[in-house]
Order: sequence, then C-alpha cells, then structure tokens
Amino acid sequence: MPIMEKEAASGRDSKMLPKVPVPPLKQTLDTYLKCVQHLVKEEQFKKTKAIVEKFGAPGGVGEVLQKKLSERRDKTTNWVYDYWLEDMYLNNRLALPVNSSPVMVFPKQTFRDRKDALRFAARLIRGVLDYAVLIDARALPVDFARGQLAGTPLCMEQYYRLFNSYRYPGLKTDTLEVQMNAASSAPQHIIVACKNQFFVLDVVANSKQLIETEILSQLEKIMTMAENAAERLPPFGILTTDGRTEWAQARDALTKDQTNRDSLALIESSLCVVCLDEPSGLDPRDTNRSLLMLHGGGREKNGANRWYDKSMQFVVGMDGICGFVCEHSAFEGIVMVQCSEYLMKYMQVGPTGSPSKMAKASTVRELPPPRRLLWKCNPHIQGLLAASGDRLQKLVNNLDMDVFKFNVYGKEFIKKQKMSPDAFIQVALQLAFYKCNRRLVATYESASIRRFQQGRVDNIRSATLEALAFVMSMTDERATFSDLEKMRRLIDAINAQTNYTIKAITGLAIDNHLLGLLRIAKELNMQKPEIFCDETYLASNQFILSTSQVPTTVEMFCCYGPVVPNGYGACYNPQSDHIIFCVSSFWENTGTSSAVFVKALNESLLELRDLCSRSSAAATKRADSGPGAGQRHKSGK
Repeated sequence: MPIMEKEAASGRDSKMLPKVPVPPLKQTLDTYLKCVQHLVKEEQFKKTKAIVEKFGAPGGVGEVLQKKLSERRDKTTNWVYDYWLEDMYLNNRLALPVNSSPVMVFPKQTFRDRKDALRFAARLIRGVLDYAVLIDARALPVDFARGQLAGTPLCMEQYYRLFNSYRYPGLKTDTLEVQMNAASSAPQHIIVACKNQFFVLDVVANSKQLIETEILSQLEKIMTMAENAAERLPPFGILTTDGRTEWAQARDALTKDQTNRDSLALIESSLCVVCLDEPSGLDPRDTNRSLLMLHGGGREKNGANRWYDKSMQFVVGMDGICGFVCEHSAFEGIVMVQCSEYLMKYMQVGPTGSPSKMAKASTVRELPPPRRLLWKCNPHIQGLLAASGDRLQKLVNNLDMDVFKFNVYGKEFIKKQKMSPDAFIQVALQLAFYKCNRRLVATYESASIRRFQQGRVDNIRSATLEALAFVMSMTDERATFSDLEKMRRLIDAINAQTNYTIKAITGLAIDNHLLGLLRIAKELNMQKPEIFCDETYLASNQFILSTSQVPTTVEMFCCYGPVVPNGYGACYNPQSDHIIFCVSSFWENTGTSSAVFVKALNESLLELRDLCSRSSAAATKRADSGPGAGQRHKSGK
C-alpha cells in the first residue's frame, strides 16, 4: 500500500461524519458531457458522446464498475482516498518544489541582525511545539464549513498528519508514511538546516520541552557549527529537489552506508524541518519572496537548504524572507493556513519584526549541543548531487511568477452585488484566460470534501458553458451585447459556478467518481474502457488553468506552480478591500506569460466592476427593476 498509517488514529471525530457518496452513474456521465462539449471540436464531441452513451448503457461496462465501486464504499471508510492520493500525488514523478509543494509567504520581517533572526526562529519553533501538543491531545476545535452550506462540521484528520508524515520517494510510486502513535512517542527532535548542513535539535531534555531561550541558545550553536568550513559536508538536501524516481535511485545509493541510513532515519522521524536561510541578495518584493519560498533560488542560493520529503519546512531567512513549504500529499491548504495563522498570532510579530519579549528562564539548563548529521559520499553520489543541482537550476530558471495585489476592490464589493466572491473571481479568471487565448480550457478549482470521513478534495470545473457565453459577450468586438444581456449572462455564469461548487462539496462532482471507475476497471484486469482512452477525457484532465482560493485572516499568502508545462497556477486570497493573486507559468512555454495573464486579469476585474456599477445605476433609474434583477442570490464558498 502506498500509504502506511502506523497504529491508525482513533477516528472518533471522523466517525461521526457521513461517508463520501458514490454519485449516480447517469448524473456523472451527463455532467461530464456538459463540462467538455464547449471545450472540444464538434466532430470530437460527437465521438465522445457515442463512447459515453455506450459506457453508460444498461448492462454496459459502466454499470458493472459502478456496482463494484458501491461495494467498495460499503467496505472502506472513504472509497476514493487511496485512489485520489496515488493519482494526485504519489504516482506523480515530477519534482516536489514548484510542481507539487505549495508555500506560505510571510510578510517581510525586519531583522536587525542574525541574533534577531534566530530569536524569530526560536519563537516559531516554540509555537510549533505548542501547536503539536494541541494536535496530539486532539484538542484543536473542530472546523466548521464556511460559505456554501455553512455550519457543517469538517473532518479533522489532516491536522493529525502535519508533523508526523514523511513522503518516501519510490521508483514508480511514492509512499506517504504517517506515524499515528501515542503522544508519549511523538517526535522529540526537529531538523535544522543551515548552510546546506543538517542538525538534530532535541526539543525535549530530561522529559521537559525546551523553552524559547534554550532553543535560541541551541540555534546559535548550530549557526556556529555551520560556519565551520572544515567540517562542511556536501549539500545532500539538493537530492530531495529532484524528480521522484531520480531521488529514489539516489536514496538507494545513499542507504548502502550505515552513516547515511542513520542520518536519513533522524530526518524521517523528525517533527519538522527549520531552514535558516542565507540572505538571497534579491529585492524582497512579493514575487521574489514567493520564488524563494518555492525553490530556494537554486543551488547558488538556498535551494539545497531544504528537505522536501518532510511535511512541514519552516523557512527563516537572515534577510527577513520567511514562510513555509508543505509537502502536499498529507494535507490541504486550509490546514496549512490554520497552522500558519496560529503561529503568526503566537509570535505577535511587531512592526520591528522582533517577537514580543522572550520569556526569561530563571535557570537556563546546560544542554548537550545539537548534532550535525553526517553523510558518506563517493564519486557516484557526488555525480548525483551535481545532476540534481543542474535539474533544480533548470526549474528555477523556468518558473515565471507574478504576485499581483488587486487594490481596487475586494470581497465586500462583490457581496454588495449579492454574488459569491469565489464564483465571481472564478468567472474573472475565465475572462482573463479568454482575453489571452480566445478559448476556454479544462480548469481545476479545488473543493473541500471534508464534510465526509477522511475527505480531501474534488474538482470544481469552472470553465462552464455559461462562463463561455459570458466571456464571449464581454469580448465581442462588434459591441452587439447590451449591458442587460451581459449582466444576465454574468448571473448565469455565477449561478452555474455556485451550483457546481455545491455539487462538489457534497461529494457529487465527477472527477473523483470517474477516477474510481477507472481504478476499479484496472483492479478487475479489464481492458481500459474506451471512455478513458478518448482524447476528450485525456484533454479534460490536462488542467491548463489550476486554481485555488486560499483565504487568510493574517497578512500572508499562498502560492504554487502550474500543473502542466503549458499551464497557469492561479492561487488567490480575497480580502475585504483587495485580492492577492499569485500567478505562475513556465518561461519555456511561449504560449503562456504570467505578466500577460495578470494584465488581462486586472482588466477583467475592472470590466466586471464597471458592468455591475452601470447595471446598478440603471436598475436604480428604472422604477421597475426589470428582468434578471431578482435572480441573483447570495452565496459564498
């Protein structure tokens, strides 16, 4: 099994929740056709429709697979969990930085000197230890759904994987290992990376957790040890930045030596990794801080000062560039946000950047110094380190990132239009894409299915037929569409998006279901059903636009890379009076440009505002509010 849970957690919170449903087959197939019809050529769609009808015919292959899938639902806690985890993450061979691991970018900190930066790191570690205690004690308050269908309790299991997960590289597929042990055997150490060297920092001494001043003293010792050039070892962290198969092969080479096995075991069993980064020399604007969080700036900067397999890596740059990197297979963005907001509040970072006064201990204990992890190298491994560094550099040079703060309005204006902010922003993203490409493409928006036991996500397919009708009316050069017609189409697009969102969060979207049917066919050793070989299906799973709303209540933002070479990543954080967008693409692909997309997005958001404002003014003028005005309904994801 690709996921190994040691002593599976008492799922007492989760057991109260319903199991994720298996949607009706006909409903999924009808929705699938509706989602793809306007995105493929007419000839191709005819072919697809015939294939789908054959698959869903009475007594057909679809019915056989659907029956088996329903049986699987009865026998498992969550029928899609393993299928989804393997398909989304573990089977993916791409490198984790940029392609998979999202990052949280903190506001730029103002450190007066290195000691200040280490004080910040010590406080952060103390906050992590406190949060880990809450998780171990299962003392976190249960999350409740906000926005659409608000108030439903959500599954909390992802939190229990924050600090005790490790993603092992494999030649064909990775393994996510989760240590679900009693609190007594919870990890007692963290790994500190400094100047590409790794150190073990024990956070418990004589059964008592270290206090902040003790952690600071240990970090200072680590800094001094890392400065010692004579003892410096090669940058082994760079191996974890590579493709998963390449890293699996390199790891096999490393484990031939006991010293390396011991070092790996200590990293794999740690609570988290704390990366003390050297100054990057870059201007600390939002876009550069994002790039440095995503890939560390390559081997010449801090790219090797990481260990990407570990779920949580906290980055503290001596130049004030801070944030964290998450290995995504263990949990979703909301868990990352909750954790980071807890830490930011814990730290109460003032405007100077130095945390509120550090608690003075009456007696600071004499602690054994932290230990440097040792590595044995040989010419073969030396070659692997160089090759991994080259490939990371290529990734660094390829990432085109643009962090755009749209300051004209935020979610308050959208709510005043009685529209869902999330649906509104999704429609704006479709309009921006259409302006750049004169077509719409398969779009992914993650939708949480944590209303169910072990729920992770499904996909909201935002490139709806209604969105296409709206963007065509907005970009029509002949100006044939009245504001009334554009507004009617906007409302239709927002309603379509909202309805799909509700479908997805209630477990009735199509992506997980189709994946389940495909996997059952494989398990039954059937020939791959034609529906899954059809070019429409293949294209519908190439998400050229990969989007996600990651809202925060504290100043920070999340970003990630595109999921396909010719695509965009678009993460957004709507605030009351502004919206932060993090748009990523690859330079190598000449058909994409983050700056061009951002320019189109800015235009789209302004045009949407102008349309809404003109329509409101017109509606006020008309004594009779006219058709369409009463159709809008408030919603929010």
